[in-house]
Amino acid sequence: MSSIYGDQYGRLEETMEKLLAAIDGIRDEMSAETGMDPVEHTLGRIKSEESMREKCRRQGLPETEESALAVLHDAIGVRIVCAFLDDVYEIRDRLAALPALEIVEEKDYIRHAKPNGYRSLHLIVRVDGRYPAEIQLRTISMDTWAALEHHLKYKKDIGGNLDLITGELKRCADELASTDASMQTIRDMIRTM
Repeated sequence: MSSIYGDQYGRLEETMEKLLAAIDGIRDEMSAETGMDPVEHTLGRIKSEESMREKCRRQGLPETEESALAVLHDAIGVRIVCAFLDDVYEIRDRLAALPALEIVEEKDYIRHAKPNGYRSLHLIVRVDGRYPAEIQLRTISMDTWAALEHHLKYKKDIGGNLDLITGELKRCADELASTDASMQTIRDMIRTM
């Protein structure tokens, strides 16, 4: 079976590396300005062949290079985890200002959380007009919640307790969001001293 990415895998890697380098540049700029790295960590990946094929099947798309690289937008994925809420939006603004990067779509699940409590800022971008990439920006709290939620629910048949579990997950997410807001306030107070 041929690759769902055709002969483009190397170019996907190049695009991801250029995106990660741009993010590192933003981190360096912000660190120089504030004396503190705004990013806890970044992760980059190219979606595995099987994951991309499974996504095509779930969405009723043919398992082709066209589907993987033009219709779907997350063959390249980058997650940026920040300590503070303001840093999420500052990095978003700095990404938008880069001449080689175009934000194609933005979904703000921080200001408009999903019903289960999921929060993150999602951007679909193009680097140098090439392949789309999905960037997820979130705080440490949001990342922790998402990892634990995934661990609890991933590929499990929850059955009759779904409403109760969803409610509890939402409650936990709201508590963490409140903590994020408090930590931002504390940082703001420290900066004004």
